[in-house]
Amino acid sequence: MTESILKEPDKVKVLFEKGGERGSAEKLAKTLGVEFTEDPAAVKDAGIVLRYGKDGLYFESEGQILHGDLSKLRQRLEKGRVDHELLVKAAKFKGEKPEDLTAVDATAGLGEDSVLLAFAGFKVTLYERDPIICALLKDTVRRALKVQWLSDAAKRMKVVEGDSITELPKLADPPDLILLDPMFPAKKNSGLVKKKFQMIYLLERQSSDEGDLMQAALSAHPRKIVVKRPADGPFLGGIKPGYSLSGKTIRYDCIVR
Repeated sequence: MTESILKEPDKVKVLFEKGGERGSAEKLAKTLGVEFTEDPAAVKDAGIVLRYGKDGLYFESEGQILHGDLSKLRQRLEKGRVDHELLVKAAKFKGEKPEDLTAVDATAGLGEDSVLLAFAGFKVTLYERDPIICALLKDTVRRALKVQWLSDAAKRMKVVEGDSITELPKLADPPDLILLDPMFPAKKNSGLVKKKFQMIYLLERQSSDEGDLMQAALSAHPRKIVVKRPADGPFLGGIKPGYSLSGKTIRYDCIVR
């Protein structure tokens, strides 16, 4: 929904604070066509503030804050634990080392699924079509490179701003794996939706093009497609997987080609 947000660009402002990435802040403001400022007073009436400070980029709106931070996943990423992640189990190829494999996260968001794959050894290309979320994602990976225990995984993560529906068919070399995680429909009871996802729903349009997303993935000719779905959700694009791995709330459908 970024396009609808930017129909009122005067309500969106980029605030640069001391210690932040000035060049990135100015570039984002120019890309979005919104005001760049260093004056905190200038953003008091803004509906959306993109704040670049010493701790990175923050998206702020109506008292809520969205900020990428892969280091908070440390417990899940500790040695020996990442291999037990359902996504990693779904992504692996029997008898092959992830270090030799390439993956594409076609719907990257804030990179939390991608870092699981990267920590397991995959080289991951992350596609994100929303320019604000992509800016958050690039900043998240940039900061992860500075965290000693995360840096090796972050080096295996390449962020690309673009719509994977149009970009996947252009890939010259088929990846080993493509991960698809289209946004789940919003629940009627907003109390069931985490604040983080409420913020993402504000930006990212829901997937009315799920069939196109699946066809784009198939056209890239990967060896495997892994689709993240609600445990009781329908198959993406109506395509039945070869097998599925299910948790309490999430299911990974695996299409092996």
